[in-house]
Amino acid sequence: MKIIHYFWKQVKEGLADIFVVWRDEFSLVIHDAAILMLFLAAPLLYPIVYSLIYSHEVAREAKMVVVDQCNSPETREFRRMCDATPDIEVVGLCANMQEAQEALRRREAYGIMVFPRNFSSALANKEHAYVQLYSDMSSLLYYKCFLLNLTEVSLKMNKDIQIQDMSNATGREEEIATTPIEYEEVAFFNPKSGFASFLIPGFLMLLIQQTMIIGICALAGSIYDKKQYHVLEPIMRHKRGSFRIIFGKALCYMMFYGLMSAYLLWVIPWMFNLPRMGDPWNIVAFMLPYLAACIFFGMSVSVFIKEKETAYVLIVASSLIFLFISGLSWPAAAVPWYWKALSYFFPSTFGLQGFVKINTMGATIPDLRTECIGLIVQICVYFLLATLVYRYRIKRECV
Repeated sequence: MKIIHYFWKQVKEGLADIFVVWRDEFSLVIHDAAILMLFLAAPLLYPIVYSLIYSHEVAREAKMVVVDQCNSPETREFRRMCDATPDIEVVGLCANMQEAQEALRRREAYGIMVFPRNFSSALANKEHAYVQLYSDMSSLLYYKCFLLNLTEVSLKMNKDIQIQDMSNATGREEEIATTPIEYEEVAFFNPKSGFASFLIPGFLMLLIQQTMIIGICALAGSIYDKKQYHVLEPIMRHKRGSFRIIFGKALCYMMFYGLMSAYLLWVIPWMFNLPRMGDPWNIVAFMLPYLAACIFFGMSVSVFIKEKETAYVLIVASSLIFLFISGLSWPAAAVPWYWKALSYFFPSTFGLQGFVKINTMGATIPDLRTECIGLIVQICVYFLLATLVYRYRIKRECV
């Protein structure tokens, strides 16, 4: 009975201390306008802004000018077919390349299509006829529009030329000659081939990590600047005081970002018709370790922040690095090994890959063995690290 009574007493004291830490941390958050904006306003507004920017998904009616040195019925038909595609708009006919390049410089067009003088004669002589494409490479979306649509138009025109040469063939013979092998293109996981469907789900996970870490670090910098660590000294005197402090603070952050995660990962995709193939319970099961890893990582880093403004500079500047090395905007297989090794230290690497697999590809938790193991390892490492650094800082500040 004494053992049970002692154990129950320790549990009550631990829960009371965790509640005190949670209450104080919650009070600090809601009374700091900057932190409150990071925890609430930024996750609420940023996804809407980004999703609205990419709401069209793909580039349409990309402007192109034409330099037609042949000026034949075949070149005019080719131009007409290109202009009829949904992705290209032929906005002008230029006399020479200098005039076309000037149109690109003035941003009146983003591509140039050039027909050589011998285009029609080459077709008449059964020779290869070439169409030259010049694209503004400041945006790969324009290049994609021009290249894919010009390829489709050239294939269609090739088929028409073949049929004209088969004057005595039946319809079935023409079909077999022009299309000996039928093919069908199926875009997996992103049927629209859209930029928002590809980018926004991963961006939402990175937004959770970055706003959380900035808020935690800025809060720690504010506490350090105001010399408020002595408030935690009575709890630290307990044998397991540092664990209680970490759990209390983590509970406060988990409360905020549990609500924000539901908004970011369910409401935003529903509002903007983004991919939603994942089972909600799989997403919940994956988000719990991801949020925990982000919280403990942020607390481990926050102990080194001594000024509130430092958190904004360091963490915001690293956002692009986290995005690139996560394997989202650049294929993970093409990332150099040293950057890939560095990426394993950040929760966003496993979080982005795991959430995209669940939400966009319909994966389940057993399919995310690597990502789940990575997050669990990070939770254990960063929890112990946060415990040690908080113990060190509180004792040092109190002395």
